[in-house]
Amino acid sequence: MKSNERLPVFAIVFALVCSIVYVLCVWKNFALFTYHPASGEFGLGVQKARDGPAMYWYGWIATSALAGAAAGLLAALLPPSLAQRVSPALAWVTPLIGIAILVYILRNYFLH
Repeated sequence: MKSNERLPVFAIVFALVCSIVYVLCVWKNFALFTYHPASGEFGLGVQKARDGPAMYWYGWIATSALAGAAAGLLAALLPPSLAQRVSPALAWVTPLIGIAILVYILRNYFLH
């Protein structure tokens, strides 16, 4: 399989895994790091707020992007017979389902 044939497989698996991991990160608060905007500091993992609010979103994005990239790279190394089974529809359906799940998880936040 040529490298230009591996890119679609990488992109589909990246979108699939990144969206799933992002939902898990928001739901269970798995952040690679925490940003404290009042002091301009970063801290590893999930940390409590210090001088002001703590921002976990950047850590959630980093966690899900790294997981998606790792899974995408592994999928790009699959033999062509297995790589052809990866459906492009997954790149669209999974994030949409993830958004619906996030809206449900955060429903109380939106209703206030």
